[in-house]
Amino acid sequence: MRPPRVPANFFGITFGLAGLGAVWHAAAKPLGVSPAVANVIFIVAAAVWAILVAGYLAQGWRQVRADFGDPVLGPFLSLAVITPTLLAAALAPSAHAAARLLVIIFLALTIAFGGWITGQWIVMKIDEDANHPGYFLPTVAGPLVGSSAASVVGLHQVAEGAFGAGVISWLVLGSILLRRLFFRPLLPVPLIPTMAIEVAPPVVAGIAYFALDHGRLDFVARALGCYAILSVLVQLRLIPAYARLSFSPGFWAFTFSYAAVASDALLWLKSAKPPGATAYVIVVVTLITVLIVAIAVRSIVGLSRGQFFRARRSAQSP
Repeated sequence: MRPPRVPANFFGITFGLAGLGAVWHAAAKPLGVSPAVANVIFIVAAAVWAILVAGYLAQGWRQVRADFGDPVLGPFLSLAVITPTLLAAALAPSAHAAARLLVIIFLALTIAFGGWITGQWIVMKIDEDANHPGYFLPTVAGPLVGSSAASVVGLHQVAEGAFGAGVISWLVLGSILLRRLFFRPLLPVPLIPTMAIEVAPPVVAGIAYFALDHGRLDFVARALGCYAILSVLVQLRLIPAYARLSFSPGFWAFTFSYAAVASDALLWLKSAKPPGATAYVIVVVTLITVLIVAIAVRSIVGLSRGQFFRARRSAQSP
């Protein structure tokens, strides 16, 4: 019996779990919660990442090459190297030297992957309707997550460079993707969850900038924050489109994007210190935890019933 197909977008599962770990890490001090909660989530994310990498590579180099050349699936492969960058930063409090080395390795792999796949998109023929917000992942989300991680392990100049790469890529790709979303037909149903990724660039950039600038609320932080609010309002308008969807593995696209919104919100609460900040922190952490746990539970139920991979095949999702 052949093992089930492990598509490239399954790496979004580990990205979402790592994002939830980052939220709990940010909330630990204001809520007086043990850092062990975040550490457990990071460990689970690392274990799932290792299982998925092993399962994916077991499919053979031919499948890897096919996915890399696929205009729909290709961008999701970047999550295999972006997620460990985020997880490596979580090691810094207990193993700084190891964390620093791992951040360097995986950030380098992320940048290399982003550059190579961008060149791939230039030389291959891509139907405009095949692109989707997942194209933000290799050269926007990757460098910005790497920037935050580099700041955590004391690589300030590397963090600045990665921040620049991510923001400039966001400016370039953002106009291309919005043109596709505005003026072409709605994304195919399996790709509709990727519209959640549209909220990620301003909040991930905000997180990276807070890490670079030690949490100061200056002009750049406020500009990113205001655009983040605009992006969240866009997501609220998209709720009816999301509500019509049947559950699929593609729902994991919601997890890291909204976890990044939550992490950015927690950093704003920490810096602005509004009245009732602790209550806001509780609301933010509760909402994102319920969302991601619900998606995880639904995925486990589907997996136990043999429906998780079958849903992938029948829906032909990314």
